[in-house]
Amino acid sequence: MYDVKITAIRKSDFKDLQALYENPIEHACSVCEGQQWVATEGTQPEGLCDSAWESMRWFVEELAAGRGNFYDGWMKNPHSAMISCNDGFRPVSFLLERL
Repeated sequence: MYDVKITAIRKSDFKDLQALYENPIEHACSVCEGQQWVATEGTQPEGLCDSAWESMRWFVEELAAGRGNFYDGWMKNPHSAMISCNDGFRPVSFLLERL
């Protein structure tokens, strides 16, 4: 099993969509660009958002198991993936890299 580094690359904030569709909430996503975690043996790192983890879990598990090259050459580095969380109002893009 390999470890997988997870890096928050970009965080978007769609205020127009929030105004139209989202009920006001006090605490939204606390992920910061550049923040990193390491998934050991394909497991969710402590402190990583549960929703983000559900979006990336399959890719992390595949990379941890030594697989990769998703979609026949999608990524320049076949041992990586770029995955976004499923928050349609403030999505975060995460780079997953097998270590």
